[in-house]
Amino acid sequence: MAPERISPAKHPLALAPVTAPPSTVDGFVREFLNNLNFRQGVALSFSSGNDRYLALAETVRDYLMARWLEDQRRQRERQAKGVCYLSAEYLLGKQLDNNLLASGLTEIATEALASCGIDIDELRRLELEPGLGNGGLGRLAACFIDSLATMSVPSIGYGLRYEYGIFRQTFVDGQQVEQPDRWLAMGSPWEFPHPEAAQTISFGGHTEKYDDDGVERTRWIPAWNVQAVPFNYMVPGYQNGRVNTLRLWSAVATNAFDLGVFNAGDYAEAVRAQTFASNISKVLYPEDSTPQGKELRLQQQYFFVAASIRDFLDNQLSEGYDLANLPNRVIFQLNDTHPVIAVPELMRVLVDERHLEWADAWAITQGCFAYTCHTLLPEALEEWSVDLLGRLLPRHLEIIFRINEEFLAAVREQFGDDELRIRNMSIVGEYPHRSVRMAYLATVAGAKVNGVAELHSQLLRDKVLPDFAEFFPGKFTNVTNGVTPRRFLRLANPGLSSLITDALGPRWVTDLERLRELEAYAADPEFRAAFAAVKAHNKVRLATELKARDGLEVGDGHLLDVMVKRLHEYKRQMLKVLHIVTLYEGIASGRVAASEITPRTFVFGAKAAPGYAMAKRIIHLINAVGSVVNDDPRVEGRLKVLFPPNYDVTLAEYVIPAADLSEQISLAGKEASGTGNMKFALNGALTIGTDDGANVEIRELVGDDNFFLFGMTEPEVEALWAKGYRPSEYYQTDADLRRAMDLIASGAFSGGDRSTFEPIISNLLYDDRFMVLADYASYVAAQKTVDAAYADQDAWTRSAILNVARCGYFSSDRSMRDYIDRIWHTPPTP
Repeated sequence: MAPERISPAKHPLALAPVTAPPSTVDGFVREFLNNLNFRQGVALSFSSGNDRYLALAETVRDYLMARWLEDQRRQRERQAKGVCYLSAEYLLGKQLDNNLLASGLTEIATEALASCGIDIDELRRLELEPGLGNGGLGRLAACFIDSLATMSVPSIGYGLRYEYGIFRQTFVDGQQVEQPDRWLAMGSPWEFPHPEAAQTISFGGHTEKYDDDGVERTRWIPAWNVQAVPFNYMVPGYQNGRVNTLRLWSAVATNAFDLGVFNAGDYAEAVRAQTFASNISKVLYPEDSTPQGKELRLQQQYFFVAASIRDFLDNQLSEGYDLANLPNRVIFQLNDTHPVIAVPELMRVLVDERHLEWADAWAITQGCFAYTCHTLLPEALEEWSVDLLGRLLPRHLEIIFRINEEFLAAVREQFGDDELRIRNMSIVGEYPHRSVRMAYLATVAGAKVNGVAELHSQLLRDKVLPDFAEFFPGKFTNVTNGVTPRRFLRLANPGLSSLITDALGPRWVTDLERLRELEAYAADPEFRAAFAAVKAHNKVRLATELKARDGLEVGDGHLLDVMVKRLHEYKRQMLKVLHIVTLYEGIASGRVAASEITPRTFVFGAKAAPGYAMAKRIIHLINAVGSVVNDDPRVEGRLKVLFPPNYDVTLAEYVIPAADLSEQISLAGKEASGTGNMKFALNGALTIGTDDGANVEIRELVGDDNFFLFGMTEPEVEALWAKGYRPSEYYQTDADLRRAMDLIASGAFSGGDRSTFEPIISNLLYDDRFMVLADYASYVAAQKTVDAAYADQDAWTRSAILNVARCGYFSSDRSMRDYIDRIWHTPPTP
């Protein structure tokens, strides 16, 4: 007699709670060897390093999995309001140590592997960092999802699983060359693919009207579609048992292989659909100077938000959920303009597929979205041409037109027929070509719009979107960015973390404001000595890493002067270069003795977008200056310029704890916030910076005596533009600046070839839209103040301690509390 069949969901074992392996050394060893034997298929004695790393990662994953599955089950049962964080980037960093730390298994794992004759540090070095982000935007998203888990707030991060990330940067003759970032080459043990949960995402085609029992409706008839396959990552909170989810989408063809065409001999055509589909999730930010590149970017953005919205509606809501209550269940946070196409997508789903009335759907949509603006640069506020949107997403364009029509009617009702205001506020711009302004769409649709630092939020309201701020009083707010102390202090700087824990106890890791208690220790000579010893150790650690990684030599006993960030003209790496060339020119000309120069090692880290020609020229110049300065015997080794390629989170965890001086030198009014400035200050680096972005708040917190301020304020920048900025006048009147620029122009750093860096010099003399020359004198003077301060090492250490003590505000946990209180209203569910 056949056994009675039981529904899988009702089987007694399925209903039993999932249990984690025992948290003992012996239990860890058993799990590790089981994974090595039965997942990797090898015995310990025959295993490779990668076999062992994968088995270790799978073992740590297993410990987290029980909590992860339980959290997913409880969230579906409770239907508590949660956050869906929509971001095109997640710069996660390596996962092994973060997950060991979160699960409290670091010591157990280390001891367990040692008992098997394995050094855990050797396995750490084998891990490849996920190439899923470019810079601050992606790292911020990773910090935020870490904090949400640590604070037990239900959340799902949604993004794209880029097969090759942004790119792996290499230098050939000092120039940037982009290589594929093969971060998936050895497999990723931290992800769970779920092809059975794939979503079908459509493109192209046309729309048509039809009658639905007397109601005229619209349907979209797409021309083609692709499959979005989810890959889940666990996001553990810090030792609290909470495990949230990061869900990344990979594109595959719906009909990946045409056997008939293949058998006919046209092998390339047989897989054309798969090639086309996979391009969508191939690389982060495809070069978009071509129409094809622009179209691919829009495909990427729609692909991941459409899959994410459908995933949430289909898989996270209880059966029969009343969509009128959706704003009480979820907030979709738009991380910059990349995911804003989600607004018309949700409207399309609600109106066309769920058959809600337009007004009801719009009310739901406005309650479900919030928008974070991360820029003040007009060119960074995305726009999509009407032609491209109409060709790729015809129904969405119709929805955007209607949103705009109704919005402008409301503007006219409030302000009358002020046509200039109407043109300025229209979501659809008419000049120089018809385009959809995505930041405007997000502002109209979002329940809240926030900037990411006090100054940025003020400028966003007053300069970037002033008409919208007037029309939507109360919609605009500020949430200053933050960084996770788990990765950027506890993991990256173990020496300083131990020193802090010895002084304050361990609770600071989740309550960073407790660092304030360190202020008293700044007056303690023994604590200052211990702090200085930690910094010295971190410098040695960095020097060892750079020597092994890139063959670069850090100057012994040097002030470590660091500028690491995306290469963009507004961040003003050129100002730093001019300072270096000024120091070098003084020595080379004989006007300054090398012995008079404070020994410094300048460390750069930056990638330039593949199509950004000027940024790539600046990278070339930095490397060229380094080659000359580092090899010139007249310098006597007192100046070194290092530019390790492919700066990433892993390298940041060596650089940031070692830095003495943090370069945050953007033109005032151009940097939204910055997060590197926060990481450096929290690790005891002093900042030289303008009053820009979060520098303003850092300076207010740490005090003027512990910050090197220079440059124009934002109002002064505006006044100079209004007066008429003539950069060549600064060149003519400042002898040091003229000598530095003339040395570059002479070919001294390009083998005598004057043409190599001529575009940079011409740009500075006749354009200089980020006012490098205007701030040069102030910057060089501030650097002389740095030299004088660094000469008193004990006083410098005291300032460094005060930077650490007063920067607890910049925890991403605090940022999340601000989002929860001001925007999301998503309480923790422990």
